[in-house]
Amino acid sequence: MATPRIIKKYPNRRLYDTETSAYITLSEVKELVLQYKEFQVQDAKTGEDLTRAILLQIILEEESGGVPMFSTDMLANIIRYYGHAMQGLMGSYLERSIITFHEAQTRFQEQAQTIYGELPKMPCMPAQPMPQVMGGYLEKGAKAVIDMQEELRTQALKLFSGFPYGAPGEPEPPPAEKPPRAKAPRKGGRKAK
Repeated sequence: MATPRIIKKYPNRRLYDTETSAYITLSEVKELVLQYKEFQVQDAKTGEDLTRAILLQIILEEESGGVPMFSTDMLANIIRYYGHAMQGLMGSYLERSIITFHEAQTRFQEQAQTIYGELPKMPCMPAQPMPQVMGGYLEKGAKAVIDMQEELRTQALKLFSGFPYGAPGEPEPPPAEKPPRAKAPRKGGRKAK
């Protein structure tokens, strides 16, 4: 496997592409992503891997301008999962969802090309709705995970409701009083007067 292209990030925030021996912009890094080029962004001093931080910066710029992919509710739900017990599950779920969406889109494009041939490119087309489709797809998937978690919580509370302890934060119910026992009649038969 080929080694990834190394991009050095300097303290002045400039990015230096070691392959082309030139400074590059964030939009040029975005182009590398769109071209499926493997790269790694490293801190020029420490060698620390900064690739995720740069990719997040590109996402932030994309979300700030143009057509955002994520709604405010979706972003709030993602934030709520940080530090949550299901953080890893949510991350892998979103990752698998994006891969599945990408594969479906690729298959669709291949089938369309087989049926219709090479489709002409539309010049000067306004922002395409695909980011909204992807955002909606991810949002519905994340909502499904949240709903599933809430259903599991509800079912667990129902399942354990018979035990003498309640859910965290709920006051414990008072102990049940025993009903008075009825006296059994005596054998041998004298009646009380």
